[in-house]
Amino acid sequence: MNFDNHSLSKEQHIDLFKGILKPRLIEEKMLVLLRQGKISKWFSGIGQEAIAVGVTKALKADEYILPMHRNLGVFTERKIPLHRLFSQWQGKMDGFTKGRDRSFHFGTQEYKIIGMISHLGPQLGVADGIGLGHKLKKEKAVTAVFTGEGGTSEGDFHEALNVASVWQLPVLFCVENNGYGLSTPTNEQFNCEHIADKALGYGMESHIIDGNNIVEVFAQVNEIAESVRQKPRPILLEFKTFRRRGHEEASGTKYVPDELMEHWEKLDPVDNYELFILDSNFLNREEINLIKSEIKSEIDEHLKIANEELEIEADETIELQDVYKLHEFKNQTPSSEKTELRFIDAISDGLKQSMEKHDDLVIMGQDVAEYGGVFKITAGFVEKFGKERVRNTPICESAIVSAAMGLSIKGIKSIVEMQFSDFVSSGFNPIVNYLAKVHYRWAQNADVVIRMPCGAGVGAGPFHSQTNEAWFTKTPGLKVVYPSNPQEAKGLLLASIEDPNPVLFFEHKALYRSIRGEVSDDYFTVELGKANLISEGNDLSVITYGASVHWASEVLQKHPEISAELIDLRTLSPLDEEAIFKSVKKTGKVIILQEDSIFGGIASDISALISENCFEYLDAPIKRLASLPTPIPFSKNLEEQYLSKSKFENALITLNKY
Repeated sequence: MNFDNHSLSKEQHIDLFKGILKPRLIEEKMLVLLRQGKISKWFSGIGQEAIAVGVTKALKADEYILPMHRNLGVFTERKIPLHRLFSQWQGKMDGFTKGRDRSFHFGTQEYKIIGMISHLGPQLGVADGIGLGHKLKKEKAVTAVFTGEGGTSEGDFHEALNVASVWQLPVLFCVENNGYGLSTPTNEQFNCEHIADKALGYGMESHIIDGNNIVEVFAQVNEIAESVRQKPRPILLEFKTFRRRGHEEASGTKYVPDELMEHWEKLDPVDNYELFILDSNFLNREEINLIKSEIKSEIDEHLKIANEELEIEADETIELQDVYKLHEFKNQTPSSEKTELRFIDAISDGLKQSMEKHDDLVIMGQDVAEYGGVFKITAGFVEKFGKERVRNTPICESAIVSAAMGLSIKGIKSIVEMQFSDFVSSGFNPIVNYLAKVHYRWAQNADVVIRMPCGAGVGAGPFHSQTNEAWFTKTPGLKVVYPSNPQEAKGLLLASIEDPNPVLFFEHKALYRSIRGEVSDDYFTVELGKANLISEGNDLSVITYGASVHWASEVLQKHPEISAELIDLRTLSPLDEEAIFKSVKKTGKVIILQEDSIFGGIASDISALISENCFEYLDAPIKRLASLPTPIPFSKNLEEQYLSKSKFENALITLNKY
């Protein structure tokens, strides 16, 4: 191994040596504690320390790094107090997740480290978002994100590289090619000689670096990072190294041939660099032993602090309040000056006024720029706000949702348009596993609104007609909004954008151009989590939302003999349980109408809530009404048969007579 580099001083070599030595000594201690049962799990990076340490030293302290669970050197180089790391691994309060997550699954704005989630891929897109934030803010900064050779098989890897290349984002994609994804060797992961070769398909620059040579890692990444700061662009870096211990310690390494293990043990990055330091007379053996002794003493001292820290006491109130970032709703009253608008125009007007109020707000989606989106909601926005803020995206739903998360980390609000809500399945993972959980895990909010054009009744067939709100109402950490009329569509959208938490904003396509109403001209907000009592009555309660509000209204107008309370939920999560219970206790009968199919839909949960909280007030069984349990058909006659709209009138009359 050649560590000669005339551009590095003796002091820099010693600094690199101390940097690479520290995570090794911590790991050796952790492995002892693991065998003693004092920690529950460990993902070893022994043999790979040069990568994390070298990359981190090459970046500035205020530049973000997104490491994996084998990159202990990132955390030690960012000078995180060791007792906080030890507390994190023990699930104690002085860690970074209040005991809610383990090992390296955390982030910290203080140290500009954004930790991974177990699904690996989304963090690559998050790095795109941080890099985009740097570009939008005109900052000369680079972001480094780590993954392993196994992670390059995920779709998120390819989406993130594609987006970064198209947008020329200042991101270093650092791939640790360590031989195995758990037990699967590289020849079963991809069929090319080098991972770096994949960059060619994305028009990206790439480099192959000896991941066991701390000098080569630091020197090359330092030069590349400075180049990217001056000329923003993404670069793929493949670090050749080897994982000499199990995926995690319980996995073992029996699948690794002995001769392969022996080969890489001879290339140990710490031992070889130590010999170089000695041979170069930068330090003598006594000085090295002193350095090791000081690090070991620091480890023991900080372990004592962590060990003496009390276990976390469970507090249900704290757990529930941390699911969302605290947001104090500011009621901005609608103006008396109003204009009649279609549902679609009210949404467009709300987006426009939000873009004017929040001068860094970004809209991203397929064809949203010059084309104005497939529904023309953002038509004219490019001319008014520019292409930096109104961004066409590749067909990369997962990467774009993840990029929105990255923008939030940089303090920038964003709106992602799903061309159709059906397509959200391609971006499902980062929504439910990243955006939804991130504030609960380490107090970082996801300031993202995802617009969801949805619903049947327009002859769009199985792939463009779903109303899939139930995919998200069951996921803690997400807010789900579903307006039914133009005025509230605008006010709820503005409130959703104000809210610093992730919001799924459902817009029924059948309402876009069929529903008109008076809409306040000025900027105003409608509070999330509050239902709207459209009409009062005494005979029964109709609880619904979205297009179904209009179905119910039409039928109730035909039957003035039925005194019904009509409740428009407007927000499905958080749900206005108080309004529901108040109405049911008053009328004693309830029908819950939804467009979605019945099993697993929100009507089932509302029914259960009513049964548990209002049972003694009921004068009839709770009635749920939903569409057929089939995919949504294209033919007009089949679609009409499918929809719960056609069944509502008979169900209403029957319940009223009960």
